[in-house]
Amino acid sequence: MFQGSIVALVTPMHAGGAIDEGSLQRLIDFHISQHSDALVAVGTTGESATLDEHEHCHLIRRFVEMAAGRIPIIAGTGANSTREAIDLTRCAYEAGADACLLVTPYYNRPTQEGLYRHHLAIAEAVPVPQILYNVPGRTACDMLPETVGRLAPVDNIIGIKEATGSLERAHDIMQRCGADFAVYSGDDATAMELMLMGGKGNISVTANVAPAAMHELCKAAMRGDRQAAEAINTRLEILHRTLFVESNPIPVKWALHEMGMIPPGIRLPLTTLAERYHESIRQALRQAGVPVKAG
Repeated sequence: MFQGSIVALVTPMHAGGAIDEGSLQRLIDFHISQHSDALVAVGTTGESATLDEHEHCHLIRRFVEMAAGRIPIIAGTGANSTREAIDLTRCAYEAGADACLLVTPYYNRPTQEGLYRHHLAIAEAVPVPQILYNVPGRTACDMLPETVGRLAPVDNIIGIKEATGSLERAHDIMQRCGADFAVYSGDDATAMELMLMGGKGNISVTANVAPAAMHELCKAAMRGDRQAAEAINTRLEILHRTLFVESNPIPVKWALHEMGMIPPGIRLPLTTLAERYHESIRQALRQAGVPVKAG
């Protein structure tokens, strides 16, 4: 089972939108050196919605090659077409990804029965460990705990990234699905509390820019050390908020560029961060102990 600080990694791009594989290798090496526990390749924070299927599969293969077995790679392979999700998941499996993360189908708003059949079809088609991903604020589709409970007994469905921010929801899923089913936070602001109540980690945006701190926060929370976890989270809590002042991954990509880690590229319809937010993100990075240049 994957545990701890799992980084929802951005996809580095040049100013014109071309993928920057050199920066990707540097990011992967950086996270290994900072003790991140796993990386999500081409998830929603990795701008999967702006990549074509060829780019998507190519990037998953490159993640696996660049990581070279040094850190687990969880491939984002969700889609609002079940056939496309199966194709992407098969691609990740054949590339050697350790697991796949599958966001609920967006826009077409399937019923709970449709969600169950969608994820069951993918799990039956591709024998790779799979993590469900529920983020209704972005997808307009909410996978209810009852549906998660129906899917939990499927052998290769191993957990869920629950990004509603509701601790009551997370507790409900834990009670329904048992200790062998991993519940991960997908909401940095409430991740500490979810892990203190038994969650297995945090699939994190904040970890892109503060990986060492997030790794230590996850370790402390998962061993039940509230005092240590709160001390770290206090440094990060403003960062948790400011990295969402515009749609993710706009702020986190700007922050990484400000840190000198990646070029400024992002693909339309996403745009670069509005100037009025620059200083607030710089201040949040400084409070978290992340070195940044002066404005």
